[in-house]
Amino acid sequence: MSAARIAAVAAVLVAVVVLAVTVVTGDHVRVAAKEAVRDTPDEHDPAALTALEPAVRGYVDAVDSRDVNALVGVFAPQATVNDTGRSFHGRAAIRDWARDEVIGGRLTVLKNTPKTNGTTLLVRFAPQGVGGFEADYEFDLRDGRIARLDLRYA
Repeated sequence: MSAARIAAVAAVLVAVVVLAVTVVTGDHVRVAAKEAVRDTPDEHDPAALTALEPAVRGYVDAVDSRDVNALVGVFAPQATVNDTGRSFHGRAAIRDWARDEVIGGRLTVLKNTPKTNGTTLLVRFAPQGVGGFEADYEFDLRDGRIARLDLRYA
């Protein structure tokens, strides 16, 4: 089962538990559940977003606009994506991965840590826009394009 599907199942389970707790408990638990959901970031950190390299910003914008062609376009032709132990090499494989696991999700940039020839983002990714998890996205750039992207759970 893919990481995106596992995250989606986990999000559904959390929603069921929150609903069950809300139904069978008092107001104080209901308020705590609402606060936990409210504390989940759902907007980009403006400073982090503004400082992104153009290719990385293009990746984020493509996810936001659900544009698989734009997403693939920011990668170098022979780029590699390593997604929690699985590798996708070249634009065709990256297109399939993005179509199946990225496009339709919600990506929220929480922090940007620039490095030589790239950046590492702390993000919250919600597959299909539901639930979500924090991850580190490490981008290596070459000639203005993404040459390598490593995704790890934070």
